[in-house]
Amino acid sequence: MPNPLPIPRNTIRGSVALLRCLAALCLLLHALPPALAAITPAPDANPSSISGTIVDTQGALIPGARIQLSFPNTPDTQQTLSTADGRFLFDHVPPGAFTLSISLRGFLTTSSTGNLQPGQRLELQPIALKIAPALVQLQVLPDAPYTSEQQLHVEEAQRLLGVIPNFFVSYQWNAPPLTSGQKFRLAWKNAADPGNLALVGTVAGFQQAANTFSGYGQGAAGYGRRYGADLGNLVAGTYMGGAVFPSLFHQDPRYFYKGTGTVRARFFYAISRILICRGDNGHTQPNFSGVLGDLSAGAISNLYYPASDRHGAGLTFANGLLAIGGDALNGVFQEFFLRSVTPSAKHQRSSSSPSQQTP
Repeated sequence: MPNPLPIPRNTIRGSVALLRCLAALCLLLHALPPALAAITPAPDANPSSISGTIVDTQGALIPGARIQLSFPNTPDTQQTLSTADGRFLFDHVPPGAFTLSISLRGFLTTSSTGNLQPGQRLELQPIALKIAPALVQLQVLPDAPYTSEQQLHVEEAQRLLGVIPNFFVSYQWNAPPLTSGQKFRLAWKNAADPGNLALVGTVAGFQQAANTFSGYGQGAAGYGRRYGADLGNLVAGTYMGGAVFPSLFHQDPRYFYKGTGTVRARFFYAISRILICRGDNGHTQPNFSGVLGDLSAGAISNLYYPASDRHGAGLTFANGLLAIGGDALNGVFQEFFLRSVTPSAKHQRSSSSPSQQTP
């Protein structure tokens, strides 16, 4: 039998080396998983968390609120939304100081702070959101004609000492504008009121005693002429300045009581009303109605004064300026004195501060 071929020595040594490498590799692979487990941190078996409930001030649950979790000295944040039952949860939260910011449209943004301990599962007290002020101030008002009608009834009950009409003044700063028909109705009420008719009679009596407008003469006939002239002044002034021109220019003929501020500010406000008024649109306007009403009443009165007391345009402007001055004086008295002697006005409160809206 022939001898086998001899195996070279270098081949035997290479095979042995290869077997050694394979054995070492097997041992290494067998030991690798425990080694990796030793250097890989195990997950936290007891993570920290923060949870709570979002409610309103009445305790009702609020879903959909956005809750943001932030930490001091780090830009990292977490966000979530409250669930249908108002609940929220932040899991795996790093321990330390934190801040919660809760926001929702229609509510004021609310913040809550705290300090989380390692492994602590913190359940916060219910967090109440307050309704935003803009929603609190929302008012549902009836239509303007209905409101102005109710306000007109209040003004028609205003009397000085319970006798003399004090109709053309509003103690409600935000009183709605009058319609044209309401302006004429208020003028008629004022001109035909028994209190004003008695006042006209008193003025005529003083004129009779002083022999003012001597062309009217004395006696009952003279008193009657003076009474008729004074009544004509009242009717003309009331209708022209309180209804006709206010309707044409869409302006409010009433004096709006201010009642707040310094004495100086209220005084200048009062006398400025002869030149400034409130338009039916609520904006400040030149008082065309008042000035033209007084001048027109002065011109009309020149038609029925005695011939000896008529002086054409001079008398017209004199009477008009006297009426304008009387309006300024009336404004000062309205602002500082007449409310205190108008019983029904003492219980009225302004619906808005004059500082919020200046007529």
